[in-house]
Amino acid sequence: MTRREFLCNTFVLAAGICLIPSLNVRASAYGVQVRETNLSFRSLENRLATDAIVIHHIGNTDRDVSAAEVHEWHLANGWSGIGYHYLIRKNGMIERGRPRDTVGAHCLGHNSNTIGINIVGNFEFARPNEAQLDSAARLTAALCQLYRIRPSESTIVGHRDFNNTACPGENMYEMIPSLRRNTAYILERGL
Repeated sequence: MTRREFLCNTFVLAAGICLIPSLNVRASAYGVQVRETNLSFRSLENRLATDAIVIHHIGNTDRDVSAAEVHEWHLANGWSGIGYHYLIRKNGMIERGRPRDTVGAHCLGHNSNTIGINIVGNFEFARPNEAQLDSAARLTAALCQLYRIRPSESTIVGHRDFNNTACPGENMYEMIPSLRRNTAYILERGL
């Protein structure tokens, strides 16, 4: 925590108001920025608990698609909009999907307690690149800190760990243990 954040939190707490820092403040501490997309959603519910992060891939294309494009696909499915909270592009840029504290539409039976991160690519055939993996570890670390999640096999998972699917693709799925280790490393060192 920076001196400025500490002083701000102290002032707000002294005033009797509980301050929950935004992810952008935390993410910037880990060297990542979230690009706001300002997407319009149909009705959304607030998520009351967050105890896991689910990793996804686009799957049907290896093209560098945007959160806005996925949003249009999901609207066409009759959903409220993009089901993932974050999308990591091929250049490592992180785009906002659904608002962070709303229920996602990314993992049947686990949307009310998880954050969904989609890493762009079809990882049945392709492999995520270093920029994507670095952004994923930094974003996941920021989320773990924000929600007080300890990186483990039950808290940072692939979509297939919860549902009968190939997602996040074999090539990404085999990298999830290293994503957990990198997330823990970043958290320990505050990188």
